[in-house]
Amino acid sequence: MSRDMQSKITPLLLFAMATMMMGLYAGLYEPSFNNYLAQVHQVSEVTRGGLEFPRELPGFLVVFVLTLFLFLPDSRIATISALLVGIALWGQGLLAPNLGTVVVWMLIWSTGSHLFMAISAPIGLRLALEGQEGKRLGQLASMESLGTLLGMILVYFGATHFHFSFAIIFGISGTCALIAAVLLFRIKSKPIYRKRQLILKKKYTLFYLLNILFGARKQIFLTFAPWVLIKVFHADIGTFAILGFIGTVLALFFRPFLGRAIDAWGEKIIMSADSVLLILICIVYSFSETWFSHHTAMIMIMSCFIIDHLLFAVRIARTTYLNRILEEPNDLAPTISMGLTMDHAVSMIVPLGGGLLWAHFGYVPVFLAAAGIAVLNLIASLSIPDRVTDHPTKEIAE
Repeated sequence: MSRDMQSKITPLLLFAMATMMMGLYAGLYEPSFNNYLAQVHQVSEVTRGGLEFPRELPGFLVVFVLTLFLFLPDSRIATISALLVGIALWGQGLLAPNLGTVVVWMLIWSTGSHLFMAISAPIGLRLALEGQEGKRLGQLASMESLGTLLGMILVYFGATHFHFSFAIIFGISGTCALIAAVLLFRIKSKPIYRKRQLILKKKYTLFYLLNILFGARKQIFLTFAPWVLIKVFHADIGTFAILGFIGTVLALFFRPFLGRAIDAWGEKIIMSADSVLLILICIVYSFSETWFSHHTAMIMIMSCFIIDHLLFAVRIARTTYLNRILEEPNDLAPTISMGLTMDHAVSMIVPLGGGLLWAHFGYVPVFLAAAGIAVLNLIASLSIPDRVTDHPTKEIAE
């Protein structure tokens, strides 16, 4: 490779490409996973809720897993995380004859996925201009959405026109993650502060609380929102690919706008608006079948499914909020990891409770409970201190 070409392949470009490949794997895997469980392993609502415990356990342990890898620089940790995802998806596609082996591969996949979630934001922030952290994270999130869009298109045509098996879908998905690992390995690394790996400070209490509430809200929708479409409206993998396609196209524009909006308006306004919208979405999920015809209710719930997935990007606001209240820069990665651990402590428990609630009373109380969580999140969001205007003066690292 020529020196001129090498000079153009910056750490930011490599990270953006890797982020897009991780989005591509997710675009293939996420629309397929729930149908895979329903069609291949015929799991019930209670079992589906119970599977979230092992699926989210690595997220709970991520602060300890990250601590084990802190002898490595940031991009090397990201490389390992993508490698774990790729291996696990290949294993789930080819070596998962029963639900027990699915759980094993799920644990490996989830470890890599949550480790990447913990380390990707700090890498993105060090590739940002001071005062424009939201903008940079929004741009990277848009690259992830582009990858997800391509994955959704591939899985839709693969499933509906070429009759791709789940093994083929998971194999292609795993290959995308392995390509991301190669790209991440080429990024110039930056050591991580190692003297205090576990961060638990009173100053970050609101950040921890926001993560806990997000964990409960997130898991209800990740687990039961698609399950409503599968069990009540009989949605297949093609339907989820179309919904994902629509949501991802919208996310290409929404995520950069969101990043700029956070920089301009502050986290309090953005996260409060997110909470209000989520309350409305929960009401629609709960009562659409009662208020509307079956067809109209299906359209309403599919629309809410798309909007909810767009709102997941609001997690950017939690990261920028933490970044501006840090006592010292080296608190960032460990505190994000601690937040993820608290998030997943809730995530492991909520789905089982939701599954039992659904089994005894139907899905309506599940989403009414989610509305209650959204109200609590609104109260917490209103407690975020107002942003002091920042002035972009220097680039963190590139």
